[in-house]
Amino acid sequence: MDFSLNEEQRGWQTEARKFAMDEIRPISMARDQIEGGFEPWDWGIIEKGSNLGFRTLAVPKEWGGPGADFVSQAIVMAELARGDSAISKAFSQNWKWSHLIASACTQDQKERFLKPFLADHRYVMGRGITEPNAGSDNRLPPEDDPKAGYRVRAVREGNEWILNGEKCFIANGSVGSLFFVDARTNPDVSIKQGGTLFMVPKTTPGFRVGKVFNKRGWRFYQNAELIFENARVPHANVVGEVGTGSVKAGKGDTTGGDLFGDLELAANALGVCDDACEMALAFAKSHKRAGKVLMEHQLVQLRINEMHALTEALRSYVMRVAWLHDRGEHSANAGLVMNYSTDVIQRVTRLNMEIHGAEGCAMHARVDKLVRDAMVWTHLAGDTVQRIKILRRLVKGAPAAAGISAD
Repeated sequence: MDFSLNEEQRGWQTEARKFAMDEIRPISMARDQIEGGFEPWDWGIIEKGSNLGFRTLAVPKEWGGPGADFVSQAIVMAELARGDSAISKAFSQNWKWSHLIASACTQDQKERFLKPFLADHRYVMGRGITEPNAGSDNRLPPEDDPKAGYRVRAVREGNEWILNGEKCFIANGSVGSLFFVDARTNPDVSIKQGGTLFMVPKTTPGFRVGKVFNKRGWRFYQNAELIFENARVPHANVVGEVGTGSVKAGKGDTTGGDLFGDLELAANALGVCDDACEMALAFAKSHKRAGKVLMEHQLVQLRINEMHALTEALRSYVMRVAWLHDRGEHSANAGLVMNYSTDVIQRVTRLNMEIHGAEGCAMHARVDKLVRDAMVWTHLAGDTVQRIKILRRLVKGAPAAAGISAD
């Protein structure tokens, strides 16, 4: 495998790194220290990044987007995360859903939703699946239990669907212009047969945003409740076919999840680890303990060695998965690298805190912020359900080594 970057990929890397250092890093801590809810959000940074193509990165060139490949996407995610992991996610969250529109939606839906997304720097998107009583079981619904999974109900009336229920912890929830919402169109069968995906604009009658959640990590990133009270959604906003569960239309994965979301989180973690490694090395070279520079202490040397080894292993894994995706070769590695990134980011950020000692434990220190941000991976990328889901993919015949040849 040749992981050397071409000219276009190096261009994206340079642009993203400059934006992260010049624009994201200077506001990162200030936004993080604002007490929760909507307030940490900053449209200014989103507009600046959108002007550079970071919001629309995955939109195909034929629709007027950058059409960046998976390697470029992974590089941009990692570079932006070196400035702030949550702000990086605010951009990349849009890539999978714009990708879904471009690859799986009808021409009419592309005209109504993809064109406005490209034209408006404040147009961001999210996916509404998690509910107060349905989270992890959405990922692994018991085959024989139609009651498992999300409960938001959709009933058809003529050319409209009436949605009722509540979603929670939804990404971009308080700021989104469009949401992909999973709802039950048949409550008597499992969500794989009785679930349908709807495109719900924020202006939909009967739809509103509820509570915006205050989190320990990723404070810039907006997670909120979505409330549906007889929300009227046109039948023309159904993605794919009614009752298809996870939408599988067009080529390959079109849910915006398995190919895109798994790699997204792993690449984001890589950027955080790069940041932590740089911080630890700089601190160890410039501070003294027990009469000598920290870097001269063997224990500190061993910790920095481990941090760099783990980070470089994650980099190789991320680049391998992205490289294979660009060649149309998909395997369980996409999920495995996501799981692995959870272990790496949490270990590397904690080692960074140990090296900084008391200074790293101080409130509002960047060292502390990285540890808090890393906690988010436990839920999103490395919980038991996520790991079992990937194991099942392996068992069903998607070997981790798929797509690897001798050359």
